Amino acid sequence: MANRIVLNTISYHGKGALENIVPELTGRGYQKAFVCSDPDLLKFGVTDKVTRLLDAANFAYEIYSDIKANPTIENVQHGVAAFKASGADCIIAIGGGSSMDTAKAVGIIAENPEFADVRSLEGVAPTKKHAVFTIAVPTTAGTAAEVTINYVITDVEKKRKFVCVDTHDIPEVAVIDPDMMATMPKGLTAATGMDALTHAIEGYITKGAWEMTDMFHLEAIRLISKYLRSSVAGEAEGREGMALAQYIAGQGFSNVGLGIVHSMAHSLGAVYDTPHGVANAILLPTVMEYNAPCTGEKYREIARAMGVEGVDAMTQDEYRKAACEAVQKLSADVGIPADLKQIVKEEDVTFLAESAYADACRPGNPRDTSVEEIAALYRKLL
Repeated sequence: MANRIVLNTISYHGKGALENIVPELTGRGYQKAFVCSDPDLLKFGVTDKVTRLLDAANFAYEIYSDIKANPTIENVQHGVAAFKASGADCIIAIGGGSSMDTAKAVGIIAENPEFADVRSLEGVAPTKKHAVFTIAVPTTAGTAAEVTINYVITDVEKKRKFVCVDTHDIPEVAVIDPDMMATMPKGLTAATGMDALTHAIEGYITKGAWEMTDMFHLEAIRLISKYLRSSVAGEAEGREGMALAQYIAGQGFSNVGLGIVHSMAHSLGAVYDTPHGVANAILLPTVMEYNAPCTGEKYREIARAMGVEGVDAMTQDEYRKAACEAVQKLSADVGIPADLKQIVKEEDVTFLAESAYADACRPGNPRDTSVEEIAALYRKLL
């Protein structure tokens, strides 16, 4: 069976990358942008860093900001209607996963109106046309939505998140400028950074992993281990390192999938509106311990990438333990809670486990699991 790699066509990295947005649009003949950005980014002037460039070039645009932290079906439906009414011919997605996931869904439905029922996009939807031309500008170093073929939407009515996988949704241009991440508060920097680490580790051990994606994931783990602490501390070098690291992780996991850390985190987000990165960070060490028997020698390389010394002299049990402990320490160092006691209610555990088992990320987990085993993992953290 052949392995497939899907990456965005163009990406710009580093300070000043924003300057490429207008030339990319005008060079392709676009006339008006639909700018998707969440309310907080507008409030704190982050979105302005892009719209000022559009204003200076007299490039027309309209802003859409009806976006929640865990974007909903309603957010997407409103966005599709707003896009059609705007007369825009391209999209600029500015923000974290929330803005970009909303923009992806809007762009897909605008070009594939037969999927106007947002739920019909769950899984691998047979869309025919690529989404509206999109430039993605991340403001967090974590989701890597600017380079992935995935997006996640919350079904409020059914209290669940659903994952959409579609090669037609990948943004054509990604602009990764650390200046867009400079105003991230420490808590968000930590959470999104641990989300990126979860992408890298789950992508590295997933059933679909292969040599090319392993290359991306191991380098992402190394960079995150090197730069996340300093990024949380507000250091420019750390911000820039994390901006690159999360993108590299996205190049990998987008193509091979994830595992039950994400499945379980999606359930927490749907039921409690838990920030996705926080949920992943809390779950990751415990699920790594659970998955260890089905990972061969990969935890040795995770431990090595995270800076653990002497791994070659360790037994398999020792380097597996060392990898889990290194993740746990990094999470604690950046201020992530150690358990789910303040989040999960015991009476919800069965529903959470059932939702996680039904999640699209679950089949990629290296260890085959069950509703009962997932419920036990939740309870282990209570």
